Amino acid sequence: MSIGKSLGRLLSSGDVVCLTGELGAGKTCFVKGLAQGLGIRGTGVTSPTFIIIREYKGRLPLYHIDLYRIGVVADLRDIGMEEVIYGRGVTAIEWAERISDRLPGERIEITLRYEDEKTRLIEMNAFGRHHREVLKKAAGELGEITDSR
Repeated sequence: MSIGKSLGRLLSSGDVVCLTGELGAGKTCFVKGLAQGLGIRGTGVTSPTFIIIREYKGRLPLYHIDLYRIGVVADLRDIGMEEVIYGRGVTAIEWAERISDRLPGERIEITLRYEDEKTRLIEMNAFGRHHREVLKKAAGELGEITDSR
């Protein structure tokens, strides 16, 4: 959550954060941190598994999308995602790999992996100049981050 919160403070209108990882790896927990960083009050951030998209109000709107129960998505417009992704808020997409060929070119991708029962590895990649700057600033706040480029 703390990494998500640090990142959330730096996000701006139109930013897209794509989350991948095994079931239970911490994707929703990461989004809770993003929400805190965006100034969203309360603990009501939950996975929108059955309704697909939830909106939260903060400094910027946060659109939380969960594609776990979605089969094949032929067109993002079919589920209302195009308006959200290209809207004025921040969009966080869990199970983003299910629409990898339809994601915007500029985005942040976050992969969460189990290291062991209590430890997760978090890999973050930025696509586009703006998102590289956001991750660079986040690295300054968070301390040790390895850039694999």
